[in-house]
Amino acid sequence: MTRQAEIQRKTAETDIALTLSLDGGEVNISTGIGFLDHMLTLFARHGGFGLTVRCDGDVQVDDHHSAEDIGICLGQAFDRALGDRRGIARYGSMLLPMDEALILCALDISGRSMLCTELGALNPKVGSFDTELVEEFLLAFTRHFPITLHLRRLAGSNTHHIIEGCFKALARALGQAVAVVGDEIPSTKGVL
Repeated sequence: MTRQAEIQRKTAETDIALTLSLDGGEVNISTGIGFLDHMLTLFARHGGFGLTVRCDGDVQVDDHHSAEDIGICLGQAFDRALGDRRGIARYGSMLLPMDEALILCALDISGRSMLCTELGALNPKVGSFDTELVEEFLLAFTRHFPITLHLRRLAGSNTHHIIEGCFKALARALGQAVAVVGDEIPSTKGVL
């Protein structure tokens, strides 16, 4: 079973090439946004995914279009790579400490898009990165990979640690959920 996908997306704002392998492989991220490169690199490593991303975006305007469109592409890649979802665990969760931050992530590859975040107030910037783009990225991701995703900050004061904890917890929970554990579609409906 090939659990891979390649996504190309070209708009007036971004030009993105993304490849994903759910079962590991090369990790090479170049988005033009240093903090997002860091988050996607650790996401791939902690999830056990092969991930390459190249994005040429209008970052001279701001990072919004690139962050959102990369979320769209990553969501589409997970959706395609999983096919009919046959045999996957479906659910994943992680309680992840990142220094003083403690992040809870729970998800269901349900076929229904839902994002519930309770991260509290974050500093508006990490370096030059607008932290409000984390939610924009996650919204785009869950709209194009229809999952139910809950992320909560249980503790933490350092915005970098909180966001990094979110990406690591999401990666670990997704790694659990996409794991092959059988050969049936994990739903009484027979479809996800």
